[in-house]
Amino acid sequence: MTNELIINTRPHETRVALVENGVAVELYFERKTGQELMGNIYRGRVVRVLPGMQAAFVDIGQERTAFLYISDVHKGVSDLEQLMLQEQVQIENGLLIDESEKTKQSFFKDTVFTIEDLLREGQDIMVQVSKEPLGTKGARLTSYISLPGRHLVLMPTVNHVGISRRIEDQAERERLKNIVEEIRPEGFGFIVRTVSEGAEKEKLKSEMDFMLKLWTNIQEKMTKSSGPGLLYQDLTVSLRAVRDLFTREVDRLIIDSREEYENVLKFIDHFAPKLRYSVELYTETDPIFDAYGIEMEISRALEKKIWLRSGGYIVIELTEALTSIDVNTGGYVGKRNLEETILKTNLEAVKEIAYQIRLRNIGGLIVIDFIDMEKLENRERVFVSLKDALKKDKAKTHILKMSELGLIEMTRKRTRENLNRLLSEPCSYCEGRGSLKSKMTICYEIFRDLEREPPSISTTDDNSIYVRVNPEIENVLKEDEQQSVMELEKRLNRPIIIISQPSLHIEQYEITI
Repeated sequence: MTNELIINTRPHETRVALVENGVAVELYFERKTGQELMGNIYRGRVVRVLPGMQAAFVDIGQERTAFLYISDVHKGVSDLEQLMLQEQVQIENGLLIDESEKTKQSFFKDTVFTIEDLLREGQDIMVQVSKEPLGTKGARLTSYISLPGRHLVLMPTVNHVGISRRIEDQAERERLKNIVEEIRPEGFGFIVRTVSEGAEKEKLKSEMDFMLKLWTNIQEKMTKSSGPGLLYQDLTVSLRAVRDLFTREVDRLIIDSREEYENVLKFIDHFAPKLRYSVELYTETDPIFDAYGIEMEISRALEKKIWLRSGGYIVIELTEALTSIDVNTGGYVGKRNLEETILKTNLEAVKEIAYQIRLRNIGGLIVIDFIDMEKLENRERVFVSLKDALKKDKAKTHILKMSELGLIEMTRKRTRENLNRLLSEPCSYCEGRGSLKSKMTICYEIFRDLEREPPSISTTDDNSIYVRVNPEIENVLKEDEQQSVMELEKRLNRPIIIISQPSLHIEQYEITI
């Protein structure tokens, strides 16, 4: 079957789905909220340096200040200041300037910098958003700037040439590296992307010149501007999908908006004209995500419990610290023995877990609780299967071997909000607890409230106590707890009138005495 990129564009939202063999495996959303910051470059101003955390808060002109760790601070400005100071000392000692250049690399290699050495409050620096704001956290920044193109990634702050690991042919890797080393300016770093495999020198040179010119423009904006603000905005989600996902492995790109279709064609004509004939405009009446079964996958991706074909299931729970995934046999009873049943369920769960992690864009720490297996070779088999299943995932993952308790711990690089947090919010009824009080618990709360020092003089005409509740609670009070209500009436020496009120939430009730 074919692999396709499906793009659904509306004025308020753009959605992109990567479909492999008829199944959506990656989803990208962009809403017109003004919070799409990933990849943007800003002129930032340091507002607070935190020596205890070796980090700094940086104002980039957004509502929330962003966060910059010391490991993400490029030492270019500080290096220059340190070199000037070192050279001045050497001049005073009668040494030549050239000798300081000879020791430049070793000096900075051996020097350990702190955040106070590199940044100060009020300092203006160029930064790029490396992680979107997640929950209550501000955006994470880096001063190691990178500008992705279709074939190359420009890294103006790093003097290095890298080749995508997905290009496996060693001769091709050497050819591409030699080309880039030959045409790149001194001091500029580049990463050769997977789609560059087989690309000619002229194509790489043309894109490199474009990116270097773009970098020059960004530097000029940095020089001319005076306060925190945007210097460069990354492409829209549609064009990012074309740039990053529209490779040889994708056969078609289908868009349901003529305006966005024209924008994509212009982009492709400039960077990859051969792909023009693989772009199609969707003109059918059915919504495009319905036609390709993607809406159903999105709804399924918001559920906690995912059923497996065998009858087993997995449960995905997102917490503040980590994501836990629990594997259960469910209704699957197997055919031969318990160990074989458990192994088959775990192996089937592995494929679904890898798929759900990628589809939901789950990042950070992930703990998978597989069903316990006695045999060591079966544990190893499940571990290897999980590693193989995650190979298609572009996000960087690190997986530890299965523990004796049947747990596998892994991490996945997190740059954007996961699908669940993007498309949903905490329940206003249960206030994010994920559960509601039981009907019995609510009834007993009502009884306790009625017993809390009721006034001796009634404020109602008939001396009755009126309790307004949700209809479901009314049923329990009048049926299961009828005897308890009667005993409470005797204790209070007052009749209790239960009134059904559908407008009340199940946990709410009103008592009129």
